[in-house]
Amino acid sequence: MTNLFWLTDEQMERLKPFFPKSHGKPRVDDRRVLSGIIFINRNGLRWCDAPREYGPPKTLYNRWKRWSEMGVFARIFEGLASEATDQKTVMIDATYLKAHRTASSLRSKKGGRGRLIGRTKGGMNTKLHAVTDARGRPLKFFMTAGQVSDYTGAAALLSSLPRADWLLADRGYDADWFRDALKDKGITPCIPGRKSRGKPVTYDKRRYKSRNRIEIMFGRLKDWRRVATRYDRCPKVFLSAVALAATVMFWL
Repeated sequence: MTNLFWLTDEQMERLKPFFPKSHGKPRVDDRRVLSGIIFINRNGLRWCDAPREYGPPKTLYNRWKRWSEMGVFARIFEGLASEATDQKTVMIDATYLKAHRTASSLRSKKGGRGRLIGRTKGGMNTKLHAVTDARGRPLKFFMTAGQVSDYTGAAALLSSLPRADWLLADRGYDADWFRDALKDKGITPCIPGRKSRGKPVTYDKRRYKSRNRIEIMFGRLKDWRRVATRYDRCPKVFLSAVALAATVMFWL
């Protein structure tokens, strides 16, 4: 097949520092296996449908499952994203990701956070909250059930916001507590006021126009079929799919 995806030698060198150490028997070819994992995630295929060039499907699945549970893909994303230098302006927003019937069970293990899937007007969904830099490259992710308010995601991401001069967000994030928290961190909010506010809120309209870049980022993420539709029941595995897509598209 001529349309297969293969990581380059340069990309592998950037990824290797984040790989877990191999104990005992050496791992199967990392480049081949990771390239196969990326191909499956990008095209939304079943593991058994992996092209033979990537090796046994069971090897791909086992590596994907094991490294996802270990948080390897999330660490790769966070490590490469931390190298971003264009952080004077950051943006925050959230988007819905459709849950397939194979993932839509609401059962959860005892003591866990649940499957992070909720019922909304559009059906069963997961909500992805994200912070990006001025160019729309993702820096942080946080995942909740679909019906959870944007304020919850904002509160969860607040402490991990990078040092910045401005934060751009739509009026869904217009809350006094959020504005005050941003000012305490030395960040100027560029957020339109809700229509229900009695007193209009002033904001930099010219600067606000660049907020469309985070919308473009979500659109590009959803080009990966395994991200646009959630097939995995485990939220940690699904978040790994998001982190892997963001790493390949924006940081490699």
